[in-house]
Amino acid sequence: HVQLVESGGGAVEAGGPLTLSCAASGRVYRSYCLGWFRQAPGKEHVWVASIESDGTTEYADSVKGRFTISKGSGATTLYLQMTSLKPEDSALYYCAAQCGKDDGTWYAYYWGQGTQVTVS
Repeated sequence: HVQLVESGGGAVEAGGPLTLSCAASGRVYRSYCLGWFRQAPGKEHVWVASIESDGTTEYADSVKGRFTISKGSGATTLYLQMTSLKPEDSALYYCAAQCGKDDGTWYAYYWGQGTQVTVS
């Protein structure tokens, strides 16, 4: 069983920065892909960024160059550093574990409860 708990969400002005954190516990294996997804009101989950066990990162085009995903020591903490935030970045942000890509679509087996980010 894997538990993921996000923190760091909040309200920020456009152009500002915000860093999200995710604390992972349970059977979070070092081999797991970890990632961030987001969901705006009335829309589906959208993959934002992911980091593989070897440190390889990938980003959605909409956040590339503005967001940085990273892991803390022990692979039990995940971060998402967000800069130059835009109103369209407003969403509920979810931490995810054991993620992957199938036919171009990202998925994950484990999810946190989400943390709200509002950019105005």
